[in-house]
Amino acid sequence: MERLGTGIGWRPEIADAVERMPGIDWVEAVAENVCPGHLRDSLRRLRERGVTVVPHGVSLGLGGADRPDAGRLTALAERAEALGSPLITEHIAFVRAGGPLTASPRLEAGHLLPVPRTRDALDVLCENVRIAQDALPVPLAVENIAALICWPGEEMTEGQFLYDLADRTGVRLLIDVANLHTNHVNRGEDPSKALAELPLEAIAYVHVAGGVEHDGVWHDSHAHPVPRPVLDILTDLASRVSPPGVLLERDENFPEPAELENELGAIRRAWEAGAVERVKTELRSAAAGAAALGRPGEARGGDGEPLVGVRATRREGARGEAPAGAGAARRGDETGAAGATRGAFGLPPQEGADEARQRLGLAQAALLSALVAGTPVPEGFDRARVGVQARALAAKRADVVAKVAPELLVILGAEYRSAFLGYAQSHPMTDGYRRDALTFAEHLLSTGRPGDTHARRELRQWWLERSGPRPRSRRPADRLARATRRVLLRR
Repeated sequence: MERLGTGIGWRPEIADAVERMPGIDWVEAVAENVCPGHLRDSLRRLRERGVTVVPHGVSLGLGGADRPDAGRLTALAERAEALGSPLITEHIAFVRAGGPLTASPRLEAGHLLPVPRTRDALDVLCENVRIAQDALPVPLAVENIAALICWPGEEMTEGQFLYDLADRTGVRLLIDVANLHTNHVNRGEDPSKALAELPLEAIAYVHVAGGVEHDGVWHDSHAHPVPRPVLDILTDLASRVSPPGVLLERDENFPEPAELENELGAIRRAWEAGAVERVKTELRSAAAGAAALGRPGEARGGDGEPLVGVRATRREGARGEAPAGAGAARRGDETGAAGATRGAFGLPPQEGADEARQRLGLAQAALLSALVAGTPVPEGFDRARVGVQARALAAKRADVVAKVAPELLVILGAEYRSAFLGYAQSHPMTDGYRRDALTFAEHLLSTGRPGDTHARRELRQWWLERSGPRPRSRRPADRLARATRRVLLRR
């Protein structure tokens, strides 16, 4: 893996500042926001200067029950080739559920949701990663995500899950230390233990980001300064391995360039502090090995070398070695630590990848439906946390729709947010944010809103300009859309 150095997430809002920022070795761009045939001038100039640009996907849904969509994979490949990138990154998450696999309505989360750490989910994820690897022109790295909720009946820790994923597929890992902190606060998971279980040699690079805590829940906002605990986790990681690169993510509430540069400086210092500790550890291990060399009764490896220092530590399962019980999980040994919970989600265990996909699909569809469609919370989940996640999804959905359709904010003014959140309660997203914006406008107009005549006329005009003619169809949804359009045209 090539050395990347210190980077920052490239966003249009800070593009000029990123170009002028000293000490930036590389950048990462959200893949879905890159147009291969029309690269933004800023990205083009960075590439011409020799700055590496990595496309970072957010919508592939590798952790979902369905196989990766060929069109999305093609789009990712095109972006990597247009940017001359050394790798592509995505998330270990599901972003949609339902559809033919589960004979239920297709729903979209509009956000990254955690996959259960079960054998079914791992089997599906491994197959999906292999499909993606075969379709992409450069290596793939996958990122651990932040989570507000825990799946019931999990069979592995995060470290074990990631170890097995990398072991079975050869995929590289993008480790987000901010997400490890989020899972520490929200799920009680020890970041140091997770790092000890990871295959650190598989790390492609590291993410660092800020967040905020409300009522005991940590929100991975990417809109706040990086807190001290996140920097401490970075130091811990860097004390174990030298990551090829470290990158600052910021997606909202962008500060002045000087503040971003200060954060990058704090990240470099935390990274360097870990490197110093790593060198000290290696020197102590080397000294201990030299002192113990040739002593009678000293434990030795198969090559006759004493098992001391780093080798002894790795033999005990720390710092990237397989954690206890992980081998049984990889082998599918029912006598292993995870055997007692085989057949997760309350469904009987069955053989075969398709059965695993269906079991996972049913579980993910039930959870997503509770989050975005108001159906009952599946058994075993923390209802309060599911409620927090549901509200967070609706708020993010409102924010993103306002970005892709800023005219709605202008037309509706202060009414926009409350109107959208009310609409979202009964209208789950099914076809992306742009379609969501149009459906929201249709919903308002069909109910005689907004109340102001001028605003309603502007909203109607906006909708007419963007809805466009549609081919005739016998599908009920299309007939309903045409009927709605005829009503709106008469108003």
